[in-house]
Amino acid sequence: MFKNTKKFALNFKILKFLIIPAFLVSTPLLTNIQNVKAGMEFQWDQNSGYRKLKWFQKENKPRFRNTIYFFLRPIDRNADLLKINLAIPKTFKSTLKKEKISFCKVKIGGFDSRTRCLEDIPADIEINTNESSLRSIDIYPYSPIPSNKDNKESYAIVFKKIFNPKKSGLYQFHSFGQPKGKTVSRYIGSWTIVID
Repeated sequence: MFKNTKKFALNFKILKFLIIPAFLVSTPLLTNIQNVKAGMEFQWDQNSGYRKLKWFQKENKPRFRNTIYFFLRPIDRNADLLKINLAIPKTFKSTLKKEKISFCKVKIGGFDSRTRCLEDIPADIEINTNESSLRSIDIYPYSPIPSNKDNKESYAIVFKKIFNPKKSGLYQFHSFGQPKGKTVSRYIGSWTIVID
C-alpha cells in the first residue's frame, strides 16, 4: 500500500511538471480570441428566395474610412436593367453622399490582382430616406445594363471613402432591379457586409 501511494505521488509530480508549463505557454494565445476570423457566413432566414451576392471592402474595422464594392456579376443579371435599387439596413449608420457613390464596370480582384473600376457608367443616383429612417439608393443608368446573354462583364455599386458604422456586426444590403419592359422591380440578391 505504501508503494502504491509513493508511485501515485511520483506520477502526480510528473503530471504537474508537464501540465503547468503547457498552461502557462498557452495563456497568451487565449487573450486574442476576439481576433479569430470565421471561415463561414451565417444567414438567418435561409429560404429558397435568398440569393447571396459577392462584395468586397477595403477596411472592416468600425469608424475606419472604407471603400465597398457591391458586385453585379453576369450570373446575377437575367435581364437588361433600367433601374437598380439598393436597400440600406437601418443599423448601417454612416453618412452617404451622392458624390461618394458611383456605378462602374469592375474588374473583380483575386489572388494576384486588385479590385478596381475599369469604366464609370453614367447614371443618375438618388438617395431616399423615408419617415421610418429606412434608406435606399436608386441608380438610373443612362443606358440599360445588359443581361448576361449580351454582356459577360461585371458591374459594381461603389461606396467611396465612407466611414464604417461605430458598431461592429453584420449588415445585410438588398438589391432590386427593374427589367427592361417591366414596371416593377424584382429581387436580385443580398450582400452581407461584416464590420468587426
